[in-house]
Amino acid sequence: MKMALKGNTLILVEVDNVQFAVIKSWNKMKWDKKSQSLYGTADIELLDKLTSIVHLPPTVEQRWRELHALQDAVDRERVNPEPTPFYKYPVKMPLYAHQVRGANMAMLTFGWTAPKGGVANG
Repeated sequence: MKMALKGNTLILVEVDNVQFAVIKSWNKMKWDKKSQSLYGTADIELLDKLTSIVHLPPTVEQRWRELHALQDAVDRERVNPEPTPFYKYPVKMPLYAHQVRGANMAMLTFGWTAPKGGVANG
């Protein structure tokens, strides 16, 4: 199997029948008859599943690591007992802790700030 990452789209070619059946059962990728390839969004769930059946090429593995670093940062922020705002949010009233956590998680998820000690969202 060959893999390519174009933006956030993962493309698989030369997939054998067994791999095709397994990947198709996940309902995460679509078959393109014209190019004889599978394609889908390279999200953390799809890449985690692919790592269980094949070795990822370096560019795809880097994307997989970036997504895990981002998820770890969001999870750390979710349970942060005393969050500090990543940004001076444009609100008049002081935010409650859960609101700061939510705003910080959104900043991380949308790639508007980089995870501390991790890889920036790409």
